Order: sequence, then C-alpha cells, then structure tokens
Amino acid sequence: MTSAHGLKTNCLSFGEVLAQSFAVIAPTTIPASNIGLIVALSGNGTWLSFLIGLLGLVFVSININHFASRSASPGSLYSYIVKGLGPTAGVICGWSLVLAYLFTGMSVLCGFANFSSILIGHLGIHPSSITLLALGAGIAWYAAYKDIQLSAIAMLWMEGISLVLIALLCLLIWAHKGFALDMPQLTLEGVTPGSLATGLVLVMFGFSGFESATSLGDEAKNPLRTIPRSVMGSAILAGLFFLCTSYIEVLGFRDAGVSITKTEEPLAFLSQQIGMGFLGDLIAFGALFSFFACVLGCINPAARIFFMMARHGLFHSRLGAAHSSNRTPYVAVTMCSFLTFLVPAVMALFHIKLFESMGYLGAICSYGFLTVYILISIAAPVYLHKMRKLRLHHVVFSLLAVGFMMIPVLGSVGIPGSTMFPVPEPPYNVFPHLFLLYLVITCGWFFMQRLRSPRIVVEMRQGIEEIHTRFNDRQKL
Repeated sequence: MTSAHGLKTNCLSFGEVLAQSFAVIAPTTIPASNIGLIVALSGNGTWLSFLIGLLGLVFVSININHFASRSASPGSLYSYIVKGLGPTAGVICGWSLVLAYLFTGMSVLCGFANFSSILIGHLGIHPSSITLLALGAGIAWYAAYKDIQLSAIAMLWMEGISLVLIALLCLLIWAHKGFALDMPQLTLEGVTPGSLATGLVLVMFGFSGFESATSLGDEAKNPLRTIPRSVMGSAILAGLFFLCTSYIEVLGFRDAGVSITKTEEPLAFLSQQIGMGFLGDLIAFGALFSFFACVLGCINPAARIFFMMARHGLFHSRLGAAHSSNRTPYVAVTMCSFLTFLVPAVMALFHIKLFESMGYLGAICSYGFLTVYILISIAAPVYLHKMRKLRLHHVVFSLLAVGFMMIPVLGSVGIPGSTMFPVPEPPYNVFPHLFLLYLVITCGWFFMQRLRSPRIVVEMRQGIEEIHTRFNDRQKL
C-alpha cells in the first residue's frame, strides 16, 4: 500500500521503528570509545550525569509525544512545530534538523572510516580515507534507496548484536569484580555540581537523534502508537544502557593502573584484563557496524524532511518525488547520501584527520538538535492550548525540558569568566556563530520565497492540517 506521499505504508513494526532512533543515537559508540571523555568531566558522578540526561530527555519525549500521538508524517518534528508555532518556526526546525542529521551522519561516517582503517590496517591493507568514506556512504545510500524496511532491519540487527555483546562483557567484568558495589561512585566521591553539569553537556550530545523515528510517519505500523513508544523507549533504553555500562566501566578501571580517561578502547582493555580478549575484538567490529548503522539512520530522516519540505514548496519539486517501485524518497536519499560523503571527503583532501573531522562535525550537529528540542518543548503547550487541552502539568513539563536543554547550550557556547561553563577552545568557539549564520541564510531564503509567493505559507499550513486530520481520524477508529 502507498501513502498520499508515495511512500510505503504500514510496513515497519515497533522494533524496526525503534531501531531507527537507536541507530542515530548509536549507543554502542559511547561505552566502546567515548566514555573516557565524559568520565574526565564527571568522574565518579558519570552514572548520575547519564541519569540526569535521561530525565531531561524524558521530558522532551513527553512534549514530542503530544504531537506524535495525534499526527504523523515523513516531516518529523518539522511538521509538528509548523502545527504548534507556525511556518517560520517550522522552517527553522526543518533546517536545524537537516543540519543535525546530515552532520551527525558525516561525523559517524568519519568514525566508520577511521575505525575501518584501524581494523583493516592489521591485515596490512591501507586504503585511502576517501575510499572508505565512499564505501560507507555508498552502502548506506543503497539500503536507504532500496527499501526502508531493509534499512530498518539492517540497523536493528547491527545495533542489537553490538548491544548484546557489550552487555555480556559488562556483566562478565562486574562478575570478575565479585559483583561489588563501587562506593566511590555511589557516594559521589570527589564529585561537584559543576563537574556533573559539565559532563551533562557530552551526555546530552550522546542522546541526540532519539526522536528520529518521528520521520517514519507513513511507513510505521499503527504510527500514532508505535512512534510515541519508540521515541520514549529509545530515550529510556539508551539511558539505562549508558547508566549501567558507565558504572561498570568506571568500576572495572578501579585499581587497573590505567586511566579510563586516556584509553581509546576501554572495553577492549577490560576484556583483556578478564581474559576475554576475543569479546573485545567482537565489540570492535560491533562498534564499526554501529557507526555504519548511524550513517544509515541519519540519511533516512534527513531525506524525509527534505522530501516533506519540497512538497510544501520550500525546495525543488524533484526532492519531493517517491520511487515508483521502491516507494522511498529516492532523490532526497541520493542527495543526502552525496552530501554526507562530500563534506568529510573535502576535509580529508585538506589533510584534516578523520578523528578531528568527527569531532568538528559532531560539535556542529549538536546545535541543530538542541534548537529543535527547545522549539518542540515550547510548541507543545501552545499546540495543546489551541486545542483547549492545556493543563498545568503540561506547562511544567515544557519548562523542565527547556531548562534541561539550556544546560548543554550554555556548556557548548560558554559563559566568559565562568569555571562551570567556560568558552570552548578554538575552533569550537566559532561553531555557534557558524550555526547562527546558517540559520540566517536559510531563513532569509524562506522570507524571500514568502515575499515572492505568499501562497507558500498557506500551502504549508494546509499540508500539515491535512496530515493531522487524517491521522487524528485514524486514532478515533
């Protein structure tokens, strides 16, 4: 069956929709490689930073699900914010999401190429960075172009196997420690509020993309139930996974003679310590697949946002075309895949190392996600007020969500003279200004379109209203 947008409908189960959000979060990469960065900031309070981050995103999820339980479309949060705050805010959201997903995809594509280079290098094979970038982007393009169900199943298996292996290894590490309780962590030894808040900046970035299942409004089975459960479920499951693995990894490095903050592959080291080195090798391959699943997971929602915005007249109409047999937004998928490859490839040509490119691109994408999470949390009570369903607890959840999101905003922008939120070092201090310039240019283009054709705003509202009405009627059946 084909939707009004030309996409395949009613084909993705709850597990497959959940896999979309999990793929963009890429939870494998935190315990396998990035946990030391967070421990360096939060110390024995790392587990608590993850718990606080989890609570914050639960509030964001509640605000998202006010929309997701009543309406669904390929436009993701872009469609929701148009409904709540109007076309201008929706365009800011749409462009922010496009940047967030594409730059996340670029960042993890660099991670995929870097990790591939290390693993293949052990065999004496040393392909160029651009070759590995092209390989990762090309395979992801084919999966996204061919079949959304193929994409979802691939992501589900790749991420699922990695998570199971990490959970097994962490259980063995804890058993090796005699299932001991780590009192320095439980009593927050040496932890200050400032260290928790600073660590929360990286924690929140680690969760980014948990909402990407909202882009599968046409393809999901029973979307008004499946998507809200996936949004909330991905945040909770990833949060619990991060919390447990971080606690065990910090415990595992206790008295190991090596600092977790200086170890690039902490799980590989711990697997050697307990005599299970082969598990560390398997997890390394799992992390490689997780990077790839995240590339694929980013291309899918980015393409669907371009697809939906093109149908509202904001882009060339070709981007709003669906493949006649595959029933995927193939033109948008192709463009997003090419952009995901192009930017890291150009950076590689300028001899910027893959690991550095991954950090730069990942930092930039965070501004897009934070902008969207704040907008959706403001839009939710406005939307409920329009329907005369606003209650006091809805306002409280909105304020809590915005408050939580402001912590990483302050941490990433910095406050001059502050020790808790210092201004980032170059070039990271330039990235907020680049993001603002990006919004000025893209929104300026929208205002020019609006002046030339005032009808565009009417068409956006009508398109979103038709989607909302269709799914609202379905909910009543």
